[in-house]
Amino acid sequence: MTVTDAATTAPFDAVLIGGGHNALVTAGYLARAGLKVAVAEARHVVGGACVTEEFWPGFHNSSCSYLVGLLAPEVIRDLDLPRHGLRILERDGGVMSALPGGGALELTADAQATRRSIEQFSRADAGEYERLSADLDVVSDTVRRLVRVIPPEIDAGLSGIPAALRTARALRSLPRRLRPLLNELMFNSLGGFLDARFESDAFKGLYGVKGLVGNMVSTRSSGSAYVLLHHVFGEVNGKRGKWGQPLGGMGAITQAMRNHLESRGGAVLTGRAVREVLVEKGRAKGVVLSDGARLDARLVISGVTPKLLFERLLDPNWVPDEVARRIRGWRCRSGTFRMNVAISELPDFVARPGTQLQRHHNGTVYVAPSLDYLDAAHDDARHRGYARKPIVSVMIPTVLDDTLAPEGTHIASLFCQHFNNELPGDESWDTLRDTAAERVIDTVTEVAPNFRRSVIGYKALSPLDLEREYGLTGGDIFHGEMHLDQLFSMRPGPGMAGHRTPVKGLYQCASGTHPGGGVTGLPGMNAARVILNDLRWRRVA
Repeated sequence: MTVTDAATTAPFDAVLIGGGHNALVTAGYLARAGLKVAVAEARHVVGGACVTEEFWPGFHNSSCSYLVGLLAPEVIRDLDLPRHGLRILERDGGVMSALPGGGALELTADAQATRRSIEQFSRADAGEYERLSADLDVVSDTVRRLVRVIPPEIDAGLSGIPAALRTARALRSLPRRLRPLLNELMFNSLGGFLDARFESDAFKGLYGVKGLVGNMVSTRSSGSAYVLLHHVFGEVNGKRGKWGQPLGGMGAITQAMRNHLESRGGAVLTGRAVREVLVEKGRAKGVVLSDGARLDARLVISGVTPKLLFERLLDPNWVPDEVARRIRGWRCRSGTFRMNVAISELPDFVARPGTQLQRHHNGTVYVAPSLDYLDAAHDDARHRGYARKPIVSVMIPTVLDDTLAPEGTHIASLFCQHFNNELPGDESWDTLRDTAAERVIDTVTEVAPNFRRSVIGYKALSPLDLEREYGLTGGDIFHGEMHLDQLFSMRPGPGMAGHRTPVKGLYQCASGTHPGGGVTGLPGMNAARVILNDLRWRRVA
């Protein structure tokens, strides 16, 4: 459904601020329930950080998010995404750590090959990895239940008992012997968790990097192990623990969501930023767009970060003091630097020589040789703004999808840590971006010597670029740090864990709400459940 200027004044049942994937999920569920829905997106394309764009002439790739594995299967089913164009290709190459001196550690679906690879460094680690993997498979079932529970409000009193009971039921499903493991993953440091189980530096570096995706912390920080847990509950095409890529890049997910929404009569407005949430007598009444047009609606749902909503789009008079304090202290920093690189040939890794297609090219290759290396990158970012030797993950999407690049060429999709959104002195990311990008290219070239000379061109996204172009406050890919005081009933704060806000009829559905970041669709799905339940029980007009 194309929205004309005249139509923007017509009343809607619900207006969503921003067209990120979670907003499209919420919009899709509401439209499916028969509501008249509009999505207002500031950019020229919906999808937020889950988009496919041309980054170099003839080369297209996922701009920010780059792999799919956490997208909720019920979202795929309920919004009928395959019928609307989504096809997910499975990546079968596993993960490889390219080590200094030409060594490699590989974790793949081949259990015997994985055991042999780990035993190069430690026989004990090979057995411990198998035990931990089996335990995490069980823990992940509990996590799958928890991420679908609407958290109890910590200040709800007796009214919060049903939500607390649902949470307790989800936790009771975890066998008693594994409850200490879940507790460790929630409260321990990443380094402490790994040091207690493994002895090989190489293994701890490779396994530990999972806990630093979008997590700008030292591996010795309490609670830093949680992000490792956040990445274990996914599945692709019904296969648990798998990762894949959509045909056409990550934007194929959000384009399928848009197609579903429009097939249900939903309206999508691109290039139309929201300037203000309209509030009358404590109730949301719609939004004002940047061009002055007004969208009247009985429900307004925010798909942007909590700081954007409460500090830029709402009149401060409608934000209670305690909420304003919470949002002022909301930490947004993921330490992420994203690069898409057009290359003339596949990387020729010292550990696995050759530019012909090999298994590791169909997986993810990490430069993360030890916990000390991870912590040195973090210390550099804290004191200098960016890591001189960054943590880099290398993924080649064109080995599965040759439509993304001209024939005979490839794309290197690089996800890098640690890069601080706050720079020392008078430094600016506008002047440091290319310097930092060169560090990344140097780092990959150390383990794949042909990499630099294969570079045709690239686009780099610093934390500042992620904020300016994609609305990610502080460049935070999760809409807020996923640490214990910003999770579950505290995400984004007391009284708002259930997707509601202090303004009646104003809801939140993005990654700043439970269960947090990643392309899961779960915040959007959970928010839709809350909204439809409130409508059913007439809690909103």
